Amino acid sequence: MTPVQLLRASIGVAVVTIVLKGAAGYVTNSMGLISDAMESFVNLASATFALAMVTVAARPADDDHPYGHHKAEYFSSGFEGILIIGAAIAIIWVAVLRLLSPQPLEQLGWGLGLSVLSSAFNGALAFVMLRAARTHRSIALESDARHLITDVWTSAGVVIGIVAVGLTGWLWLDPLLAIGVALNIAREGVKLVWRSSQGLMDEAIEPESLARLNTTLQRFAAEVPEGAQLRFDDIVTRRAGQRRFADLHMHVPGGWTLQRAAGLRDGLEQALMDALPGLRVTIQLLPLGMEARATPKGEAE
Repeated sequence: MTPVQLLRASIGVAVVTIVLKGAAGYVTNSMGLISDAMESFVNLASATFALAMVTVAARPADDDHPYGHHKAEYFSSGFEGILIIGAAIAIIWVAVLRLLSPQPLEQLGWGLGLSVLSSAFNGALAFVMLRAARTHRSIALESDARHLITDVWTSAGVVIGIVAVGLTGWLWLDPLLAIGVALNIAREGVKLVWRSSQGLMDEAIEPESLARLNTTLQRFAAEVPEGAQLRFDDIVTRRAGQRRFADLHMHVPGGWTLQRAAGLRDGLEQALMDALPGLRVTIQLLPLGMEARATPKGEAE
């Protein structure tokens, strides 16, 4: 499935879980289950915004955005993180009020059953989305999937806590559990905001991808015919959503013709794109023994 199709499915599942968890919180009067339902509203808002940003990111490059619109996905991740933090603050506020004035729980069987059913929907969707996120290298999909996984663990903790309340009669345990839920989802929200900020600041490509790039360069240099010497330096990488970029210098023998050097460069570009699908690479040709002018720190390249 495509990212757009999965995010549409995420919106549908969010609506279903809101109904199920909302009903669970209503019939039980449990602050833990109500807080779990509030997080599902965040799931709905974040999935809707992620769908909008993925649609923008898929637009082709234009005159105003010659490198494409891939960074739009980072706004989705950051927005989702901010929503999660906001939901956590609201949950803590209501839970503290309930902690000061505990209330009895009702119809725990129905409530727990509805909560477990909604968690099953979220868990199945999160598994599919996380696999698709790795395939499409989509941070929007990954953020939504990890949020759903957090939601599943949160629901599991709530269910265990509600069972404990029913067994012990400790009403204060329910709002305390809600506060624990809020702190857990707040931690996930901070991580999402941090990741999106790093993406907007042109973070380098993943270490495993960089290792694959360097391995390809070494193999290419070793396979040059006639024992010709090549050297690569000033390798700079960055990523923007699904797209990855690499700039580097390729030093070739000074006696080579431009046609021969350019042909070798084309071969290297193809080898790098085969090794890292979706990579856009820029290679500057230089003769051996000549170094490009270094860019002083703080000066734009």
